[in-house]
Amino acid sequence: MTLQNDLLLRTARGELTERVPVWMMRQAGRVLPQYRAVRERAGSFITLAKTPELAAEVTIQPVDAFDVDAAIIFSDILVVPEAMGLPYEMIESRGPVFPTTVRNQADLSRLRVADAESDLGYVLDAIKLTKKELNNRVPLIGFAGAPFTIFCYMTEGKGSKTFSVAKKLLYTDPNFAHALLQQITDSTIAYLQAQIRAGVDLVQIFDSWAGILSPEQYRTFSLPYIKQICDVISGTPDRDVPVTVFAKGAFFARHEIGQLSCDVVGLDWNMDPKESRALIPDRVLQGNLDPCVLYADFAQIRAEAKQMLSDFGHQHYIANLGHGIYPDTDPDKARCFVDAIKEM
Repeated sequence: MTLQNDLLLRTARGELTERVPVWMMRQAGRVLPQYRAVRERAGSFITLAKTPELAAEVTIQPVDAFDVDAAIIFSDILVVPEAMGLPYEMIESRGPVFPTTVRNQADLSRLRVADAESDLGYVLDAIKLTKKELNNRVPLIGFAGAPFTIFCYMTEGKGSKTFSVAKKLLYTDPNFAHALLQQITDSTIAYLQAQIRAGVDLVQIFDSWAGILSPEQYRTFSLPYIKQICDVISGTPDRDVPVTVFAKGAFFARHEIGQLSCDVVGLDWNMDPKESRALIPDRVLQGNLDPCVLYADFAQIRAEAKQMLSDFGHQHYIANLGHGIYPDTDPDKARCFVDAIKEM
C-alpha cells in the first residue's frame, strides 16, 4: 500500500524532497496527557508495553497531536534482555531495574538467544495493529537498543551515571563481555528482522550509553556489533527498510558510524551539524535540537529550529531532537517545533 506521507522514507533513502521531515524521539510518551490517561488505565508501564491495543493507541497519539511525519512503535529497548531470560521491573522515579544481573560465564549460561516470534510476539502484534490503524498515513519506525547499551543494563542491573560495573567487565573479563555482546546482537538481529516482517518501514538502533566509552573501547565493544546488525538488515533481500544509528555521546565515532551500512546517522545536540556533515558526507543526518529548547518561548523555539535547518541544510536531513523529549515539556511547545520545521 502507498503511504499518504512517505517524506521520511524518501529522505532516509537519500532522495531529494520538497521539505525536511520531522519527528521526535520519545514522542509516544509522558509529554501527552492522553498518554498518561492510557498509562493509568494500564496500571504499569510494562503492562502498557505488553498490551498491543494500548501500545498501538499511544504510538498513534503523537501523530494526531503533533502531525509528525512518522510514528515510532511504543516499546522499550529492555524487552530484548527480558526475552533472553532476564526480566526487568520499571520503578516509578527510578527507572528500569533488573533483580538479577549477568556478570560471568555462569550467569551467561542461563540466558538464551531470544526467539522474536514467541518471546516478543506482543511487540509484533502491536506493530501489525498500529499499521492497520495508521491506515498508511505515515511510516512506522521500529527500534532496538544497541548491544553495548543493553549490555550496560544487563550487567549493572539499573541505570547509572558511569556504568562502572559494566565497564569494569570490559577490562577484567573481555571474553565474557564479547560473548554476552554477541548473544545480545544475535537476539537483536532476529528481533529487528521480525519487526520488519510485521510491517515497520524503518528501524533505528539506539546506543544510548555510547558516550561512556573511550574511542578505542567503542571500536572494540560497540561498533563491531552495530555493524553486524546493519549488515544483516541492509542485506535482507526484498526489504527496503532504511536503518538509522543513533549513538549518544559518540562524537569521536561519527566518521566510523558513517561507514556502516546504515542509511541515517542520528546526532545528539553536542554534535555540530556542519562538522558532522563534513565527517559523514554520504549519509542522511538526523537531529539534533537540544530537548531543553522546548522549555523556551515560542519565538525562541522557532528561531532555534530555523538556525538548525540553516546549519544542516534542507536536503538529506531529518529534523529531530538531540535525544528524547522530556516528560514535563508543554505539548504546545513540541507542536511549535514541528510546525516551525514544516513552515521553513
